[in-house]
Amino acid sequence: MKKILVAALGLGLIGTGQYVSITSPAAAQSVAAEETMTFAIEHMTCALCPITVKRAMEGVDGVRSVEVDFDAKTATVVFDTATTSAETISAASTQAGYPARKKG
Repeated sequence: MKKILVAALGLGLIGTGQYVSITSPAAAQSVAAEETMTFAIEHMTCALCPITVKRAMEGVDGVRSVEVDFDAKTATVVFDTATTSAETISAASTQAGYPARKKG
């Protein structure tokens, strides 16, 4: 421990009011792997349908946010591509009774 403290003092890292931030490569990759995709959603006919679609999609690991537009019959999803895929998100909605396909 003394060697680390001496090295930190020698580098001027302690007592200068400056801080060193260390970010792991994995954290940097997860930010870079974020994607936004819009899905066309079938069978939405009532006010509760978007809630069901949103919950189904949010239940997929790696999904960061879901916005469902009832009038446009779409869902816009932000997700981590290192954790999940568009196909997995689409399958979750389809299993809930609302087939979803990548739009555009």
